[in-house]
Amino acid sequence: MSYTIKDIARITNVSTATVSRVINGQGGYSKATEEKVLHAIEELGYRPNAFARGLISKKSDTVGLLFPEVSSQFSSKILRGVEDAAHLLDSSVIVCNTASHGQRTMKYLQLLAEKRVDGILFVSEVMTEEYYRKLESMKIPVVLISTESYQYPLPFVKVDDRHAAFTATDYLLKMGHRKIGMISGNKEDAIAGQPRIDGFIQAMNNKGLTVQDANIVYSHGFSFHDGLIGLPKLLAQAPDITAVFAASDAVALGAISAAYKLGIKVPEDLSIIGFDDLPMAEMSIPPLTTVAQPLEEMGRVAAELLFSMMKDGGKTESRIIPHYVAERESVKKIL
Repeated sequence: MSYTIKDIARITNVSTATVSRVINGQGGYSKATEEKVLHAIEELGYRPNAFARGLISKKSDTVGLLFPEVSSQFSSKILRGVEDAAHLLDSSVIVCNTASHGQRTMKYLQLLAEKRVDGILFVSEVMTEEYYRKLESMKIPVVLISTESYQYPLPFVKVDDRHAAFTATDYLLKMGHRKIGMISGNKEDAIAGQPRIDGFIQAMNNKGLTVQDANIVYSHGFSFHDGLIGLPKLLAQAPDITAVFAASDAVALGAISAAYKLGIKVPEDLSIIGFDDLPMAEMSIPPLTTVAQPLEEMGRVAAELLFSMMKDGGKTESRIIPHYVAERESVKKIL
């Protein structure tokens, strides 16, 4: 049998308003009344209706999390960090898979508005004017993860993509490589595309090395397929390279697969470094050396910032999370 707040009030001989105040810890009742109500709740196994409780407190204890691809290892690690932070604060997370589709994203934002979520975490997509206007109308805190907006004043949590790409390239240079190519993501991507290309070029220039157009293959995205087709293109354009910086781990693994099909040994014949440090980086053959984004930490920090904004009603500072090189076996040191 499902009991209601009226049942608790009847059994304890107090008003429903008093039961509600006890449930929500609002005070205005004696210790004896509190103990009587809590005892009845325990005896009956009563569970307050979340929606009804939200109408009273003006909170749903729920946040929305929007991913462009929810099934990826990238997303799962961020989700783990977000859920760890949410769990500690007794909050729930509604996960939305937008597929990087504008209409679908708007549909989910409307759904989250109807669910009265207390805040939103927006992952790895460009913040458009349409998205921003909808978020503004919701009047709730928003934090970006692994993306940022130059146009709109939204706090973000991410690594410095340009600096991380510089670090990856500089690692190859320190391992003795001078003839280095890059398989980039989409250069039109202002968050992870062009900044990683710029970091690659900056590291090369820092050593007095000029990057020719032939040394970069521009991909459509950051997928395994982009690396699979990108490496043969790169080798055709720059056949004397000894190392490759791939703009993501998926691209790097695609490049390793392409190298295998071409009879090229990694790292004996060609060194490859990735970007992300996803779980699959450790599973590849050889295990992939990569510049690591601490994705779980990014998710946790972003959620903590969001909950702080929800509690205090104010703004917060963006956070740049430190990156590092996860050194494994896909890069060879040359003399």
